[in-house]
Amino acid sequence: MQRTPPKSPLASATNLLSATQFQSDPNLSTGGEHYVSLRNKRKRHEESQSNLDEFKEEMKDFFKSLMSAQQKQLEKNTVTLKEIQRSSSNIENSVAFLTAQNEELKKTITQLQEERKEDKKHIAMLEDKIENMQMDVRKTNLEIKNVPKKPNESKEDLVDMVLNLSRTVGSQIKKEDIKDVFRVRVKKEGIQNPPIIIETSSTLIKNDVLKLCKAFNVRQKTKLCAKHLGLKTHEDTPVFVTEQLTAKAARMFFLARDLVKSNSFKFCWTAYGKVYVRKNENSPIIQIKNETAIQDLRNNK
Repeated sequence: MQRTPPKSPLASATNLLSATQFQSDPNLSTGGEHYVSLRNKRKRHEESQSNLDEFKEEMKDFFKSLMSAQQKQLEKNTVTLKEIQRSSSNIENSVAFLTAQNEELKKTITQLQEERKEDKKHIAMLEDKIENMQMDVRKTNLEIKNVPKKPNESKEDLVDMVLNLSRTVGSQIKKEDIKDVFRVRVKKEGIQNPPIIIETSSTLIKNDVLKLCKAFNVRQKTKLCAKHLGLKTHEDTPVFVTEQLTAKAARMFFLARDLVKSNSFKFCWTAYGKVYVRKNENSPIIQIKNETAIQDLRNNK
């Protein structure tokens, strides 16, 4: 069964408008250039709906494309982040390894420093032992410095010099009391009169000669010189009789004499291979063991 559709309100309104005409109104139903048809609102609505659908589709495509690009970028970022995490993990492991290694190095350095201190103490102890041994070897020795050297000098010439010196100062040294006598060989050029070393048979004889030589220089206006050793040439050349010192003690004696020259100390002497200084008659006697002691005395003067 079919029914006739009801008339559209829009069509009824159009018919009514067509039926009602005013005299002043132009006839718009006729053709010509002034003819204007009624707008089809349904068509415009459909076009708008179509444009909206197209816009929706475009936006969907846009968002799909945007989401796809973001997904790809996210995947790239994820890969990059994983690489960064791996690198960070490697760096942390490296830092941990270096830190552990640094701690080991610190421990090793501390241990080496402690060992170095102990080694220095041990070396100082060994040096003192060697010094004492050298002093013990030299404890009976005399040294005569600045003696002119004779041409073709022999050991007998040196023995005669020692005996002449003994007679001059009043000592009773005999040839039998001289175990050995020799002139030091020097490698440096320019030293014309190397010292003469006399090995006596006892420390008593050595100390007696030293005491008599000192008394002679104090008592006589003419100090000990070459003629007192029986030399016929360069007779006025001054000579100096001392006990034979080790290289270290000789260095300390040299520095100690500088203290006396600077008026910091009044007395400086050696005894049994050791060096001593004293400020005045009432001050304590100070033994010079090393250069540090010299420096301390200079700073505290």
